[in-house]
Amino acid sequence: MSQYALRIPDSLAGYAKELAREDNVSLNQFIVVALAEKVSALKTAAFFQERAARADHDKALSILDSVKKFSPAPGDELPL
Repeated sequence: MSQYALRIPDSLAGYAKELAREDNVSLNQFIVVALAEKVSALKTAAFFQERAARADHDKALSILDSVKKFSPAPGDELPL
């Protein structure tokens, strides 16, 4: 496991300590989870950007056009 010394602004460290205490976890665990969430979010965004770049929009629209038309179920209507 890697170790890394962080310099965290006092106000941010205070908030992080408070939230870690509320979650009954150590500050280290709180920071590790927060970092994992951020990395996951960035990797997910990159994945979908890469997928979107490969998309064939005309083919997708063609598939959607071939679907039988149904009225939306109650509660699924789009707002006007």
